[in-house]
Parts: sequence; C-alpha cells; structure tokens
Amino acid sequence: MGGLGKTTLAKKVYDDAAVEKQFQSHAWITVSQNFQFNVIIKDLIQQLYEEIRQPVPPQVESMNRVRLSQFVRDFLKERRYILVLDDVWSLDAWEAIKYVLPDCNIASRVVLTTRITDVASASCLESHDFIHKMSPLSYEDSWTLFCNRTFQSNGCPSNLEKVCRKILKKCEGLPLGIVTMGGVLALKDKDKIDEWEMIFRGFGSEVDGSGKLDRIRRILLLSYNDLPHHLKNCLLYLSIYPEDHPINVEILLGKWIALGFIEEEEGMTATDIAMRYLKELINRSLIQVKGTWVDGKLVKCGLHDFLREIIVLKSKEQCFTTIATGYSTRWPDKVRHLAIHNFTGNPPQGFSSLKCLRSVETFGNKDSLTTSFLSKFLCGGPKFLKVLNLASAELDNIPKEVFKLFQLEYLDLSGTRVKIIPKSIGQLQNLEFLNLLETTVTELPVEILKLRKLRSLVVCRMGDYSNNYAIGGFKSPDGIGKLTSLEFLGNIEADRGKIVREIGKLIQLRKLYITELRREDGKELVSSLLRLTNLRELYIRSIKEEESLDLQHSVSPRLGFLTALWLSGRLERVPEWVISLQSLSTLALLNSALSEDENAIGCLEHLPNLVDLSLHNGYEGETLCFKAGRFPKLKRLDLGQLKRLKWVRVEKESLSSLQRFLISGCKLMEGLPLGLQNLTELKVLGLLDMSDELIHEVQNLDKQSEDYQTISHIPQVCIGHWINGEWKEEFL
Repeated sequence: MGGLGKTTLAKKVYDDAAVEKQFQSHAWITVSQNFQFNVIIKDLIQQLYEEIRQPVPPQVESMNRVRLSQFVRDFLKERRYILVLDDVWSLDAWEAIKYVLPDCNIASRVVLTTRITDVASASCLESHDFIHKMSPLSYEDSWTLFCNRTFQSNGCPSNLEKVCRKILKKCEGLPLGIVTMGGVLALKDKDKIDEWEMIFRGFGSEVDGSGKLDRIRRILLLSYNDLPHHLKNCLLYLSIYPEDHPINVEILLGKWIALGFIEEEEGMTATDIAMRYLKELINRSLIQVKGTWVDGKLVKCGLHDFLREIIVLKSKEQCFTTIATGYSTRWPDKVRHLAIHNFTGNPPQGFSSLKCLRSVETFGNKDSLTTSFLSKFLCGGPKFLKVLNLASAELDNIPKEVFKLFQLEYLDLSGTRVKIIPKSIGQLQNLEFLNLLETTVTELPVEILKLRKLRSLVVCRMGDYSNNYAIGGFKSPDGIGKLTSLEFLGNIEADRGKIVREIGKLIQLRKLYITELRREDGKELVSSLLRLTNLRELYIRSIKEEESLDLQHSVSPRLGFLTALWLSGRLERVPEWVISLQSLSTLALLNSALSEDENAIGCLEHLPNLVDLSLHNGYEGETLCFKAGRFPKLKRLDLGQLKRLKWVRVEKESLSSLQRFLISGCKLMEGLPLGLQNLTELKVLGLLDMSDELIHEVQNLDKQSEDYQTISHIPQVCIGHWINGEWKEEFL
C-alpha cells in the first residue's frame, strides 16, 4: 500500500555508488496515475542527454510516438542502462514503456514500484522471484524508527511510553505513518502528557485534510481515487466495521451482493464476481488479507487503521455510512448504511430520518438491541432496507416488524436466542441470505419454500463444538428442492430419504452441509451428488457416531470443483470417487475408523492438490507410515484420537511441503514420529493431550540426544492438555 517505503527503497539502491558505476546510463521516471506517453519519453530523453552533458536534439520536441520510441531504442541499444519506473498504476503504462526499451543482452536493469499486484506480475513474467513484496515494519523496527524520529535517538521517556505505544499501534508498521506521526510529536512538550493523549484521541481528525497527517491522507487517497465507481462502493462499505474488527470474507461478499454493488456479467455468478472485486481491492493494496485457509482460500480481511480513517471520512462526506455510538443523541438525516457500535442507554430520537436506509449493522450491542428497541426502530422507518444484521443481539424472538421489510435481502440472526422461525418468513420473498448459526432453531416452517431467491440458508444449533456429534442441523420441510437458487445449504438433517433426493434438485449448490445421514440413504445421496456439479465444499455426517456412511456405489459423482470434503462417520474404505477429486485441497475423515490395510490411507496420495489432511478417530492401525514421494503438497497434517496408534514414520522425500504437524489424543504413542528430520519445511509440531510419559520425555530432552537433534530445526514445538474446556499450551 502507499507509504510502505517502495520509492525510498528503490532510491536507496539507485543512488548507491556500487550500483551506479555498473551502468552507463541512468534514468528515474515517475509514471504516476496521469500517464502521458510522450511526456514520459521526453523526460527520459532529457535525463539521458543531461548525463552525457549534451543538449537534447531540437527535433525531439516535434516527434510523434513512433519516432520517439525509435529514438530511445537507438540511443540505448549499445548501452548498459538502469531505469527506475516509479509509481506505475496500470498495465497499459508498463506495456507502452516496455516497447521502447531495447534488450541487447548486456545486463541492463529496469526497476518498477507499484501498488498493483497485476503490474508487478506482468513485469516479471519470466520469474516472480524478481518481485519484492514490501511488508510493514516489525513492531521492534517500528519502535526504533518512532523513537529516532520523535526523540532523536534519545529513547522514549518513561512517562510517555504508554501513550506512545498506543499511537504506534495506529501506524501498524507503516513507515510513512510512523515518520509523520513522529514529526508531529517531536514538537510537543514532553512534560505535558495530556497533549500526547489528545493526539491519540484525535487521530481521525488528524487525517481529515486539516491535520498534520495530511501527506498520508493524500498518498492513500491516490489509491482510492483510482478505483472505478463499483469498487469505491465496495470499499466504502468497509467503513461500517469497528477498528481492528476481522471481517469475514464470505459474509462481506453476501452483503455486497444484497446491496446491489455487484454488476451482473453473463456466464458468471454474483458470488464469483464479488470475489473478483475483493481480489482486485487486495491487488490494489487497499484491503489487507487477515486470514486464509491452508489452501489459500480467503477467510478474513481488514483495513489498515490510516486507510480506515480515510474511508470513514469519505463515507461521511458522501452520506454513505453513519456510525452511531453510545454518545449519539439523534440519527443523522439521509442515512444509507447505519452501523451501531457499542450502543447503550436509550435509543436516540428521529427514526423518521431512516427512509433512505439500505443496511443496518450492529457491533458490540448485545444488551441494548432488545426486541422492543428493534420494534420501535423498524416501525414506520426503513421501508427499503436490504441488509439487517442482528448478530448476537439479545433476542428471544424476531420482531414482527422485520417481516414487513419486503425489500430485505440479507438477514443475520446468528448468535441470538431465537428458537422459532414464524410462518411470516414467507413474506420476505426478496430474501437471499438467511443466517441462523449458533441459534436454537431446530426446524423451519414450510413457508420457507416461498423464498425462491434464497442463495444461502445456514442453520446450526448451539452445542459443544469439541464434539462433532453435538452440532445440530435443522429439520427441513418437504420440497426443499424448490429453492433452486441456493448456493449454500447447511446444516440440513437427512433423516429421511426424501430430503436427500430433494437436494439433488439444487444444482446451483456450492456448499452443502448435511447431517443425520442413515446408512440406507447413502446411495440416494450419491445419486443426488451426481447432479451437484458446482459443489466446492461438502460436509456429510452420519446419524450416529457408530453409523456407517455408505458412499461407495457403482456410479460415482464427478465433483470437479470440490476443494473441501469432511466425512464424519464409519467408512469401510475411502470411496473411489473421493480418490478421483483432482481439485480437493482439504480432506477430513472423522470417526472413519479405517483399518490398518496399507491402502486405507495410502490411497489418499493420489489426490494431487491435497494441502490439508485431518484424521480424527479416522484410523485404527498401530503404525502409520508416510512413504517416500507421497503427499508432496500437503502443508497441514492433523492426527487426532487415533487410539491404537503407537508409531508414526515419515520416510525421506515424503510430506516435503509439510508446515504444521498436529498430533492430539494419541495416548499410546511411544515416541516422537520417526523421520521428523526429513520435514525440512516444518514450522509447527503440536503434541496435545498425549501420554504423560511422552510429554515428560519431550520436555526433558538432552540437547545431545538423537530425538533433540530430530526436532531442533522446528521453530515451534508445542505441548498441551485439554483442561476445563480449553487447551492449555506450552511452547518448548
């Protein structure tokens, strides 16, 4: 992102004497957003001629694009040159300049700085090893830079350290922010701590264009201003989230879709387009990736604090979002997107100003968002509301006013105490997303079948999540197959063959979580899966822990897009159709109790893209061997509750990419896995809830022992026990 020091680093290299003497010609071109080819090339020619102390030939001024290009090529073709293209914003700019530069195999160099990932990739087609991705400074380096700038290397006075560290946290390792903030604070009286606290509390106003941090604002606004209109809306919507709030990617994309931010494209689903928008904002260094699965799938995202403040200000300017806090006394006029943060006490007056409201988001309002408050809030107010997020609100039932919001497309009741979904749900015929995670809802009324636009229907009862069989689904009315727009369905109970058959009609499904499957319904489920060719994620759980999953039949589903599969229940063997899943990256076998037959686990090596494998009570053998050359892409291996397992062996060149190896509840294991020294990429080894003997042995390893040498290359070795419902961990 802007302010990370890309230009500073490039300049440091470009100006270095050892670098400079290696080249005959040198030029630094600032490309910027307003790229004009002729202006850029004439600037390049000017620099090249100044270096040789000759005037630029007068005919250059009247040359057209083609002749300018040829002139530069002729000048540079026999020279070893270095050219820095600073601040490149588009592929077109790079392609145009690249055409001008001769490649005469005499070791010339071109350096680009850019905020755009695609520009970096396009300029380094031969090898992405040439891309240097700038990262924020570590906390230690941030503190050093901050103290150098603020206190001229004299160190931070003890009375200011606490407030200084709070201010530094706002900078999140951004060098420009640290240097600028340090410059502001360097002028403050070191004995007046209240002035320093005021800077911290007034952080938002400091970046609004009138404060001392205006330079940061202008630099970061360049990225925002370069966005097309539809991406600006998507980015501005992130201003509803509180500072440091991790944003769930899947939920965010659903809201973008519901609010109409996604422009339709033939042949693509709205979900795919929304994900493309998100990746574009990440590519432009505006949104930060905060969490991914092992296979790289985006899970959490967020904003840098400086950028968030700018987006909040932009949203206010455009009356796009409004943040209501515990200090609010009245809603602003013409609110479009309202976020209620940590609201307490009596609600403000002025609900009549909510006519333009399109979305309501709530954060940290567990005690104040009661049914009575919401009834008053929704009555006679937001007739055009599209998104209503009441997650974790103190609700025992849904206010009847919700069912009059006929334009509603997104309703989130997750984490509430709602038990019953009334028949009135059928009135919300524009509803596309219904989230009932962590509620006590056990069944849905037949009126749910009127919601033909539903894309996502998720119900999951609260339970003990340490036990897979405590996670409850919902009983579906007959006819669930009528909801043909569904892309995500979970957790539906399949205790009747009729429901399993209906699922086969939902051909748009991408994610299916099905529970309570009986052995006799396995064949019917496999038949339904034959038609669900768009599936990306599939979770299947048997009705009882000891019940078998009968998923091996003569006709095999071809799930070419499936990336994640969880099977919870007894398996006689891994179904052949599972072994043929070319895109599968995540596989969990839970309570499978596979036999010690060599092929029981070995067959999984045929999955070419598997990166995450979990076996929880999934194998009954005493030994487990990962043979040479097997599982080359696996990054995470989780072995849990393998109650007969005594030894694990890893042969050379097996599990060559493994980064995390977790073993839990395997009480009979007699020693560390053999061959750990072969796992050269391993970063974490976890031994959780293992035998006291093994834990004691690992804790007291002699540094000269063979076992110590085996694990000495692993950065983190963790041991832990399950105590009072949580893991107590210790790193060796």
